[in-house]
Amino acid sequence: MKKRTQLGFVMSAAALAFGSASVNAAELEITVTNATKGIYFTPLIVASHDSDLHMFRTGESATPELEAMAEGGDISDLASLIGNAGGVVVENPAGGILDPGSATTFMMNSGDHGYLSLSAMLLPTNDGFVGLDSWKIPTEAGTYKATLRSYDAGTEANDELASSMPNPPFITFGSGGSGVETSVTNDKVHVHPGNLGDSDSAGGISDLDNSSHRWLNPVATITIVVK
Repeated sequence: MKKRTQLGFVMSAAALAFGSASVNAAELEITVTNATKGIYFTPLIVASHDSDLHMFRTGESATPELEAMAEGGDISDLASLIGNAGGVVVENPAGGILDPGSATTFMMNSGDHGYLSLSAMLLPTNDGFVGLDSWKIPTEAGTYKATLRSYDAGTEANDELASSMPNPPFITFGSGGSGVETSVTNDKVHVHPGNLGDSDSAGGISDLDNSSHRWLNPVATITIVVK
């Protein structure tokens, strides 16, 4: 049995689609696919938790733990925060970077928690991340598929300059960009507008290549099999 929804929409839509009853120790098989052409995902953090705990919230300021993930790919503080609050956490199921077009599949026992969240930084971006916020875990066994949006943590200007973001060896940056933005225009977590980039590898406004680093939502797909 397959059910489809857009997880980028508000949680209430998911709750209406899947019901509001709590789930009890659901065994989940989760597949996350990087659906972009040239954007990489840093190590994923996936968590099941109660309704009063959130990995992130659109329209609200990013926590320091979310900022560390969104700007540098560091999930350790988020993992500690959620784990200490009683959530179930899966760290780095892909065993490192999730390349464009690649997928990772892993098992997770949600315990007695009713909600699922995930995030990972998008490279190259200033503070962009793929995210799933408090998706209601279905009580009915079956296969559930959806697309995932990217979000901006609102903690750093999207200048798209190599000096402002991680520089892994598998990404080729340009140089000499003047900067797409000079200041933060929205300091709350919000849907990411995507990279702009340019075609000038030695100047222009961005150090990103618009033929490979430009993207729009959605950026990922997720399949969840509830056993």
